[in-house]
Amino acid sequence: MTSTSPSTPHSFQVDLRGLVDLLSHHLYSSPRVYVRELLQNAVDAITARHAIEPAAEVRIRLSAAGGRVTIEDSGIGLTADEAHSLLATIGRSSKRASGGSDLNEQGLDATRQEFLGQFGIGLLACFVVARQIRVVTRSARDPHAAPVEWMATDDGSYTVRELPHDARPEPGTTVVLEARPGAAEWAVPARVEELARDYGSLLPYEITFDDGEGGEPRPITDRPAVWDRPFPTPDARRVALAGHCAQLFGFTPLDSIDLDLPVAGVRGVAYVLPEPTSPAHRAGHRVHLKGMLLTERADNLLPDWAFFVRAVLDTDTLRPTASRENLYDDETLGAVRDALGARVRGWLAELAASDPDRLAAFLQVHHLGVKSMARHDPDLLGLMLPWLPFETSDGSMSLQEFAAAHTDIHFTRTVEEFRQIAPIAAAHGLGVINAGYTYDADLLALLPAVRPELKVTELDAGAVTERLDPVPTSAELALAPFLATARTRLEPQSCDVVLRAFQPVAVPALYLDDRQARQERERTAALESADSLWSGILGALRGSAPRARLVLNHNNPLIRRIAALPDEALTGTAVESLYGQALLMSQRPLRPADSTLLNRAFLGLLEWATHSTDDRDDQEGQK
Repeated sequence: MTSTSPSTPHSFQVDLRGLVDLLSHHLYSSPRVYVRELLQNAVDAITARHAIEPAAEVRIRLSAAGGRVTIEDSGIGLTADEAHSLLATIGRSSKRASGGSDLNEQGLDATRQEFLGQFGIGLLACFVVARQIRVVTRSARDPHAAPVEWMATDDGSYTVRELPHDARPEPGTTVVLEARPGAAEWAVPARVEELARDYGSLLPYEITFDDGEGGEPRPITDRPAVWDRPFPTPDARRVALAGHCAQLFGFTPLDSIDLDLPVAGVRGVAYVLPEPTSPAHRAGHRVHLKGMLLTERADNLLPDWAFFVRAVLDTDTLRPTASRENLYDDETLGAVRDALGARVRGWLAELAASDPDRLAAFLQVHHLGVKSMARHDPDLLGLMLPWLPFETSDGSMSLQEFAAAHTDIHFTRTVEEFRQIAPIAAAHGLGVINAGYTYDADLLALLPAVRPELKVTELDAGAVTERLDPVPTSAELALAPFLATARTRLEPQSCDVVLRAFQPVAVPALYLDDRQARQERERTAALESADSLWSGILGALRGSAPRARLVLNHNNPLIRRIAALPDEALTGTAVESLYGQALLMSQRPLRPADSTLLNRAFLGLLEWATHSTDDRDDQEGQK
């Protein structure tokens, strides 16, 4: 059949310029997706042909040269009528509702799922980089139909004409894109090949690429996926997966976790990060849909607590968003997310049971992630209890090790409070855990549910004081005037003074505070600045909680020398200095009153020291 003259140019049944703007600026994140659309159309065409000719050849060849990108397939092809229908009248029943009115947003989202996967919209999406698109196609359904040429430009017009039979002897389709001004970078052969490998490495049919330089076409696909390949040994598989992770994500993983959910049509692998990462960081996972890369930034694939892994998987059941660049967060994805989280937990359980060295290496880096999981999973807490590290007054150890030595467990809510009390607690057999780090306080609150015989309480000043050795009654009576002076001086700071003997001897004084004491000080401060109405209310709320305590160490020589001073004013200044030093050692924020006291004590000691020097000079002069 001889070629026919082109008919009068037709117009698309959509505003093509508006469609290109929609696709490039609002729907797709980057023009790079045009390669995905070309590959998707070719794969769909092959699949459609195999439905009627299972033995038909498979051929998809991509090439780029001279500002043009060409893809040829041996798929189902199109007739002239189909070219009009699929390539021009885009979604006649899906783009518009009956009566021609625009669909609302919800309806548009639903219909996008229908037309975005079809040949027509996929090809028109290529106008984000193309000035002109030429399609030469021959149908496999009708062997007598002539080849068809469909030619379109970005001004919104196209032509369709039949070609001679020898123009394309076999069924299939060839698409040629000519880059428009400003988009030539997307047609560079190296760029096209890179994008094709990125999107299509797991596609079910062999795809090759030709850069137009005369060499052999290079394979694009790389199947089966590395996680599905046979390996002679587990170590060989682990090495191969590590190399795959380094290529995809740029790091060598601590370990890999198989993500195999046959019922959900999901298969892949999660790679464990070799370095700590923030729990607030939203991980980006790599998802393929039926072999085609959907996204590299899926942040809703795994539970939030699994922030220590990066996953790559292939699925044929999860639903893509309209742009096919992420996963639609529906009930199916929620169920898959839970199942993948169970796989990660199962991996941890397996390590705990069979490979404690690998588990210890993992926890050294990612104990925060496991602690985050254990807060919501008592079974996991029980499983990980022998392994999770905590900072304690006996050193760094697991809760199980610590509980073996202490049935009464105390904890501090701040790191500073723990560091002040830990040496003294250790010397006197008081079990204290630092719960100032993320998740530790939550886990300690859950501990009695796992180990009912344990008692867990927040550390308070009274508990510490009770553990310290009392001073003999005769000694305390002898020091009664000194203690009275000390208590009088520190009364404005809402701080009591007690005398105890404790280790280490080098610590002269210990400042003990607890939540109740802090609440009482805050109430008192608010009372002082409140009006008469609030003063009455706050006064009625006065609590009986103990105040902060300055515990003086009777074993310390400096305390004994200060207690023996004959000058009451000097004794008071020395006590204020002890208070200030203990407060600084606790690393708590200083109140204005505390700063004033520190300055007064420092200047008072300087004045006493200089006066003492002057007195000695006068005595020497008199001699």
